[in-house]
Amino acid sequence: METVLTRPSAAPVIQALRSIGYNASTAIADLVDNSLDAKAVKIHINFAYGESDGMITISDNGSGMDEEMLQTAMNIGSKDPRAKRGANELGRFGMGLKTASFSLGKRLSVLSKKDGVYNERCWDLDHVSECNEWQLFTRIPEEVKAKMGDIESESGTIVCIDKLDRFMGYGEKRKLKETSFYNKVARINRHLEFVFHSILEKSEVEMFINGKEIVPWDPFMRYHPNTMEGEMQMLRINENRIKVQYFILPHASHLTEPEYKKAGGYKGWRDHQGLYIYRENRLLYFGDWMGLFPKDAASQLARVRIDLPNAADSDWQVDIKKSGINLPEDAKRRLEAISSIARKVSRDIFYFRTQPGPRNPSIKGSLNTWEQSGSEDGPQFILNRNHPILSELLKNLDDENAKLLNLYLKFVQLGSPSNIIDSPKVPEEEVQDVPDSQKELVIQFASSMLKLNVADNEEQLFNILLTQPAFDGLNRATIKAITTEANLIVSN
Repeated sequence: METVLTRPSAAPVIQALRSIGYNASTAIADLVDNSLDAKAVKIHINFAYGESDGMITISDNGSGMDEEMLQTAMNIGSKDPRAKRGANELGRFGMGLKTASFSLGKRLSVLSKKDGVYNERCWDLDHVSECNEWQLFTRIPEEVKAKMGDIESESGTIVCIDKLDRFMGYGEKRKLKETSFYNKVARINRHLEFVFHSILEKSEVEMFINGKEIVPWDPFMRYHPNTMEGEMQMLRINENRIKVQYFILPHASHLTEPEYKKAGGYKGWRDHQGLYIYRENRLLYFGDWMGLFPKDAASQLARVRIDLPNAADSDWQVDIKKSGINLPEDAKRRLEAISSIARKVSRDIFYFRTQPGPRNPSIKGSLNTWEQSGSEDGPQFILNRNHPILSELLKNLDDENAKLLNLYLKFVQLGSPSNIIDSPKVPEEEVQDVPDSQKELVIQFASSMLKLNVADNEEQLFNILLTQPAFDGLNRATIKAITTEANLIVSN
């Protein structure tokens, strides 16, 4: 079949790319992602106000780019979003550098240094609109380059955006006043300390705005003694492993006034409840139950963290701005179950203050005795091992009795009617291939039965083991092989 090669006109496409839907905060965050992907550990973001124009620069000490890499980075759509990404890589579409920058201003200049060698490129949208061609300058204008400064380390990159028509009204009659300009910078600072809080907490990365370090803001108040942490759960959604954990923030009565104000975030307590979706430790979406539940005052203490790998982008429909997302159908039921537990605990605390006080700072967890595991294979319901009563009980037991109690609880959990599943029958004479974890469980249980004199002989021991729901899938030959290998001898 015949085809015709068409090239889209540059001017209208560029204008369309400028209107993807960034705001100033999401645009700057997207540009910071590029520095993180370059393994930078120091990132400086600077905003300079001018009477007629301003300038935004983002400089880092990352790996830098040679000429070919820089040319690729400046191309529109430099990556195939379907291609597999490296571990922890934040980029997806190869569009963020350009679209985020163009949403702020009409000129993008990039100066990069790799192994001591400088390279540069510049997009000027006034020039593109005038010639209606995809003409990229190989040199940065001298007056701009002088303001960008040098890259002190052996490698690194400086991204500069000026002609800030979208950010401050360059070229228009009504330009942003200096006070409003820096108020906008302050809002961007709050956004970055929130979006990148996990990365700043868990790595050696440092970020600065106009020379002032960005301090991470933890929406889950994990270090407050009255915060409750649900158990970390692993879900498998379309072959991707997703981590889910809920947090219940302290009742207002347990917070000082500054703590209460800070924990409310810039949207306020009610609007910070809900799901918090992270991709490679970078926050994508927050402050909403995404159609699973309505917001209400009593649920404002509940915040549920969901961690995705970048391989899950397609399933969760992550957009170019990394601020829009959709829940996969396979995830909704399990997230609804976990979130409903968090909301119930939040309501109990909100109305009745049923929360441990500061005298028991070690107590963390839900007040429910059972929780849904969210697991597709394995127990559907798990005992809450962080329950305050159980924690207090274990604290007062010696090691031997604590082990015995934990073993008993493990079998209570596995023997719950909700967790029993039909296992395929295996010929009795065939020794099965059993995971080490299950072998260890058989040995622990058999040893306890012998120590407590529950079994008087080998036959009794086998019958006890075979009637346990936890070992429902094991046959007699397998049980015998495991106990024999462990030298568990029963005297007649």
